[in-house]
Amino acid sequence: MKKAILVILFCCPILLFSKREFSAQQYWKLNNAVNSILSFYVDSISDSILVENAIRGILEQLDPHSTYIPASEIEKANESINGNFEGIGISFQMIDDTLQVLQIISGCPAQKVGVLLGDQLIRVDGVPISGVKMTTSEITKKIRGPKGSEVIVDIKRKGEKELIPFHIIRDKIPIHTLDAAYKIDKQTAYVKLNSFGLQTMAEFHSAMKKLGSFSNIILDLRGNSGGLLRTALELTDEFLSGEKTIVFTQGSDSLLEEELTRRKGKYEKCNLVVLVDEYSASASEIVAGALQDWDRALIVGRRTFAKGLVQRPLALNDGSVIRLTVARYLTPTKRWIQRPYGEGTEKYYQDLTDRLVKGELQSEDSIVFPDSLKYETLIKKRTVYGGGGIMPDVFVPLDTSFFSDYYQNIITKGVLNKTVSKYVLEQEKLLRNKYKTANNFVQNYKVESTLLEQLVENAEKSGMAFDQVQYELSKTYIETLIKAIIARDLWNSSAYFQIINEQDLVLQRAIEILQNNEAEKFLK
Repeated sequence: MKKAILVILFCCPILLFSKREFSAQQYWKLNNAVNSILSFYVDSISDSILVENAIRGILEQLDPHSTYIPASEIEKANESINGNFEGIGISFQMIDDTLQVLQIISGCPAQKVGVLLGDQLIRVDGVPISGVKMTTSEITKKIRGPKGSEVIVDIKRKGEKELIPFHIIRDKIPIHTLDAAYKIDKQTAYVKLNSFGLQTMAEFHSAMKKLGSFSNIILDLRGNSGGLLRTALELTDEFLSGEKTIVFTQGSDSLLEEELTRRKGKYEKCNLVVLVDEYSASASEIVAGALQDWDRALIVGRRTFAKGLVQRPLALNDGSVIRLTVARYLTPTKRWIQRPYGEGTEKYYQDLTDRLVKGELQSEDSIVFPDSLKYETLIKKRTVYGGGGIMPDVFVPLDTSFFSDYYQNIITKGVLNKTVSKYVLEQEKLLRNKYKTANNFVQNYKVESTLLEQLVENAEKSGMAFDQVQYELSKTYIETLIKAIIARDLWNSSAYFQIINEQDLVLQRAIEILQNNEAEKFLK
């Protein structure tokens, strides 16, 4: 009976020899509680479930970001950091009760054996997956598997009477952290990162090299949830000259540890604008905070998420992991990045909704900082603010001008995406012949009226009554989104953002600042 509590104590030696002792009295109290539950609880319960629940319960009381990851979920949890998963390299969607292949990663196992865009997935290893009640995660689990293992996928292809069995050897499939990189004009490069992983800097350098020469960079970190600290430091180092502090960390011993620039960066002379929003978190806030504190970049957008806690992975004896908060991040001016979380996890994650209700996302005037949260930048002595997150130098409100219930419904209920995906499947060959390159498509394609009519018809079939006023309000953005999705399905995500950014007020403001040489006005 005692083994349950012994798992907690002995699976991670670092806990036994810490400076904070677990007293014998509390040890036996916890041990007694576990044994009592195992002995007398009305229903049978395993000690492993009891221990896992105990660990989760303890961590939930600490802070919002300390978490427990079971051994079975470790691989999936590490995918975004490692930059790959093991599978066959396709994305799919249910269209008209059938799973359609929507994208094929170049050079992946599926492409090598001849799987094509528009193929229908019918069976995996003899098990039907199309036209059955099976979740996307269940289907994904069947298709994915260890590198080197074989999976047999039966595919229905247009023009073929019989199913085609593909014997595919799974391999590592890269997950890209760089969403887009293109030149807005001759002097301005745009690059968007969705996270910081092991492959981020390789992706970044490769993309920037392809763009050639430029004097301006717009680094888009909106929606970037963070990732590896080391990668964030390397990226920041590309823009800062000399030996400069990038970030401080402060642990339980209250001592500050400093991370400095290490080498000469490739882009120290470029004019730099960084885009952030309320979903920019953790490592992306470290980058933005360092560049702002050193007056190196103009930060444009809205206040960031404010996640500045350092998690350390602690492996347990069964392969599971505790990601425990061990320190806090501070910017070079010693501003806390982390916002308060003392009122509990639910209140903590309610913060973004509260910001919206209070009007923070729509108006800069709704954000008031006390004098105690004012800091000075390190070069030009400008006023910046602490208290959680990175407040931009140039505020741009959330754009809701195109928003309507009709627009929201066709997006959230999947009608727009399914309509466009079906269109691409039917028109792929024609579109590729007419628009030879992504740039040609971006510059010349116009959304056909018949496609818009089909969208409205499909929405009505899904129970959404047509609303002319709301449709006209959102029409321009609907057309832009349709065009962007087509570009992504035919080419890549960079083409998608090149189109969607045409309606992006934050990016347009950044371009305006660079083109009019306004940066100095804000960096005084």
